[in-house]
Amino acid sequence: MISPKTFRYELSRSGVATITLTRPDTLNSLTFEVYQELTDTFAALDRQDAVRAVMITGEGKAFCSGGDVNSIIGELFARDMQGLLAFTRVTGALIRNIRALRKPVVAAVNGTAVGAGAVIALASDFRIASTSAKFGFIFPRVGLCGADMGAAYLLPRVVGLARANELLFLGDVVNAERALAIGLVSKVVADDACVAESLALAERLASGPAFAHAMTKQMLESEYAMTLDQAIEAEAQAQAICMQHPDFRTAYEAWKNKQPIVFQGASGPFQDGRAPKGAA
Repeated sequence: MISPKTFRYELSRSGVATITLTRPDTLNSLTFEVYQELTDTFAALDRQDAVRAVMITGEGKAFCSGGDVNSIIGELFARDMQGLLAFTRVTGALIRNIRALRKPVVAAVNGTAVGAGAVIALASDFRIASTSAKFGFIFPRVGLCGADMGAAYLLPRVVGLARANELLFLGDVVNAERALAIGLVSKVVADDACVAESLALAERLASGPAFAHAMTKQMLESEYAMTLDQAIEAEAQAQAICMQHPDFRTAYEAWKNKQPIVFQGASGPFQDGRAPKGAA
């Protein structure tokens, strides 16, 4: 049972888990407690068979403004190196858990997404932005390294190295139109349509083959470090595994009988949705 105290969590009948940050007065900034609960929640979602897709958004006019200055910065100044490292590892663990989750994650970026908020959106598999959304990896503005929480790993893969250099060295905040132009988001919609559009996408993903989606996400992650030959072999093994899953026959029988396809989900002969070690 997932029941966080620092943000809202809902699970629809269609299998979409919605995470809503609920600190609108601070532009949904993150406290130590929110960081930890988000990290734990994304880890727990991987074990929830009823969850087939995830959407994350913020209440009010912001997605997430990053770490809360009042509740975090003061305490960090009082910490030694080991204490600081403990904090930065917690923030990184959140991003790791988002990427490791074998279910698609949709970020409904309904407003400001800066600092850690920008990285959370970046770590999601899909990003839909409202027209008023703004993105900024603003760490250098406060004297910190632009490479934080995996940003220097993920951002070049999304927007290319040249754009990543601009965003991470300069810390500039870009609007939704610019974010779309450089490929940081896949779609920009009206402010009042952002959550609905994102939810519709999450529901479409939830209605798809959950086991195959899990495999796709694993392949996208693991193939970063592979040669082409290794990637082709990994995908051959992954696809052979998917061909043994009931969803493959379900799709064939539905096509043959001209009926709608109803995928059963991630359960089946390989319940955890992972490829064998040789394919990952």
